[in-house]
This record gives sequence, structure tokens and C-alpha cells, in this order.
Amino acid sequence: QGFKDNLHAVFCLAENAVGPCATRPDDIHVLYSGKTVEINNTDAEGRLILADGVAYACKDLGADIILDMATLTGAQGIATGKYHAAVLTNNEEWEKACVKAGRNCGDLVHPLVYCPELHFSEFTSAVADMKNSVADRDNTPSSCAGLFIASHIGFDWPGVWVHVDIAAPVHAGERATGYGVALLLSLFGGASEDPLLNLVSPLGCNGDSPPEEMERDSKRRRLV
Repeated sequence: QGFKDNLHAVFCLAENAVGPCATRPDDIHVLYSGKTVEINNTDAEGRLILADGVAYACKDLGADIILDMATLTGAQGIATGKYHAAVLTNNEEWEKACVKAGRNCGDLVHPLVYCPELHFSEFTSAVADMKNSVADRDNTPSSCAGLFIASHIGFDWPGVWVHVDIAAPVHAGERATGYGVALLLSLFGGASEDPLLNLVSPLGCNGDSPPEEMERDSKRRRLV
């Protein structure tokens, strides 16, 4: 799509299968960040490899902006519903941009509470830096799952971190919706050479286009 900046895609993939090396309750893992994690819920496995992914993006790739996107929690569908993904971020401008990008492209997004000083205590462990799942499942579990991931780049990291939980809107019945592709293109479209993506992006140069130019682009798109 003519992306002009340095862009990496890190795929955090693992087979969730029973075997002799499977994660067990009370295991303690040392993650790529160097932090230790006590396993208190073997079903909260996706966040372990996501935590490694964001740590890799920070330490090895030197990223300024890290966006992780995953079907992370069933609680997301309760928090923001079937049609809106949940966004958690350390940057208010990017939170607003995600919401606007979602409205522009149709992949709707709604913010979660970002409050690590109150919520990260849910992961307190007596034998490790943290547990991998919350102590109280009634205390905003979708926000807490995102905070677990953020802790592996550090809450004092100066870059932009965005977490998008897409558990509910990625499917309708037994079929996938393809949610997330349009959202990413819209969100980062301002850094693309594509005029349509420039137009829909809430960040970058799209706001500088005069109305008559936007109208011409709209007509051109209808013709195409």
C-alpha cells in the first residue's frame, strides 16, 4: 500500500496443544522481556506469546509505535459488544485516532479503561514478577489482559503502545468477518502513498486536503 515508514509485522503464533512440554498450573516461565510469570490459568496462553512479541518489537526492532491485535478475551464481547473491538493504549491521541479510524472504515472500536496503577495488582504473585491471569475476573479482565502485555515493554516506555482486542467482531456465526484489516489500513493510512488511505486516516496528512480535492477523490473512487 505504499507505506513510507519502517514497518514490521510480528506474528505471535503457537500451537495450543497438549504435550510433554505443555504449560501447567504453577509453572514459572521467564519471558523474552526477562520478567517471570507464574501460570495460574493455562487458558490465558495467548498473552504469553503476545508479551514476547511486543518485547521483541521493543528490544530488537526498536519500534516507536507498537500495536498488538488479537482475539484475546471473551470478556471483550461483554465490555464493548459484538461489533466494537476494544482498544487500550498509553496515548490519548492514539485512542481517539483508533475510534475515528474505526468509524471511517467500518471496523468499529471503543476504548477500555487504562489504569495500570489500579489494575495491575490483579497479577500479583508471591513467587514471580506476575501471574498470567487476574485474581478477580469481575475486575475489567479485558483491560487487565492488555496490561499484562504492556508490562513486558514497561509502563514507563516512552513510545506509543496500542492494544486492540478483536475477540467478538472477528466472527459472525460460523464465518469470519475479516475484521482488523481495514482498521489498520485506515489508522496508518497517513503514512501511505495511497490517496484513499490518506483521506480516511485520522493521523497524518489527510486533514490537510481541501474540500474540493476531497470531493474529486470521492468522485474518482465512485468511478473506479
